[in-house]
Amino acid sequence: MSVLSERITSAVGLASHLGRGVRRIGTDTLIGRLLPLPRTIGDLDPAAMSSLMGRSVTSVAVLDGDAGTSSRARLALTGDGVPATVFVKMAAETVATRLMGELGNLADTETRFYSRLSAELTGVPRCHGSRFDPRTGRFVLILEDLADASAGPCEFPDTLHPIDADRAALVVELLARLHATFWGRLPGHRGAGPLGWLYSASEDSASLLTAPLLRTSARRLAERTALPVGRGRFIDENYRAAAALIDRGPHTVMHGDAHPGNLYFRAGQAGLLDWQAVRRGHPSRELAYTLTTSMTVEGRRGSQRDLLEVYRRALAAGGGPELDRDDLWDRYRQAALYPYVATLITVGMGGMQVEDIAMKGLERALEALDDLETVALLEKNL
Repeated sequence: MSVLSERITSAVGLASHLGRGVRRIGTDTLIGRLLPLPRTIGDLDPAAMSSLMGRSVTSVAVLDGDAGTSSRARLALTGDGVPATVFVKMAAETVATRLMGELGNLADTETRFYSRLSAELTGVPRCHGSRFDPRTGRFVLILEDLADASAGPCEFPDTLHPIDADRAALVVELLARLHATFWGRLPGHRGAGPLGWLYSASEDSASLLTAPLLRTSARRLAERTALPVGRGRFIDENYRAAAALIDRGPHTVMHGDAHPGNLYFRAGQAGLLDWQAVRRGHPSRELAYTLTTSMTVEGRRGSQRDLLEVYRRALAAGGGPELDRDDLWDRYRQAALYPYVATLITVGMGGMQVEDIAMKGLERALEALDDLETVALLEKNL
């Protein structure tokens, strides 16, 4: 396919993507209240929860809640064989946030993950019920309440509370088990077979928006901070080609957003939350993103080669291939593009994370571009 044809195809895909989101929100506005799927946390009465969970729920009480890319709440339940508390995710309250979720295909992705893939994995919150309405984009996801200490206390890191090398080893072993579970099971083409709904980040038609967002974010940050955002200018200007380079095969199933805010630790094991950005791709993308954002710069520099070895051994032990050491290292260095892109847009556009948490992630990503010589390696291979 020529460059022009590829750009036309991508533009058509983006227009279709946006159109689908607008249609869903329009349909929801017109007839959503006539459909049986609950629309708000307040709609989750005993009858609705019984239907969603397939068990008899006799009472529901809201313990607490918040809102972001989705509406979230902890509920206390009574009933026949139901957990005492659950964590619920539903569609965001505002149209703008819902449209952003439609661009990322977040609800469809996460409900598919829990209904089709999660049962094969460890380190994943238990799912008690899920439903997605393709007409309106609304969904309900009922998950294990990790704040319930009866199963053991959970610890939740973030960029301001980084993990050390020992905990990072638990995380890369968890990622290796995920990757090994689905290694060799993905179809060659999107749309084929039971895993054909998965696509790489660079295949996403919404990625047409990434380069403009990068340039806008870099400009905003250059005006208000002293961060060396110019280190990533080559990436900003060549994003689609660079993303395609790091997304070349072989592929497996990836969490897709394994930053520290989506990690948890319980009983000496690591776990992963928020499976709404599940993608296919090469493990290096996930490893670079996770280690760069989750560890201090010094901690990552001092342990990353050892952690990649931990990953290689765990992947092979889980039934995956024995990846070449040098190739994985070079691809990891290239894939430091990803934490830079994700954190720059998060900080530059605002509203997706608390600013100091997001800013710390960007600081670490910029340091990784420098010490891993990511831009020079991308320039050499493009």
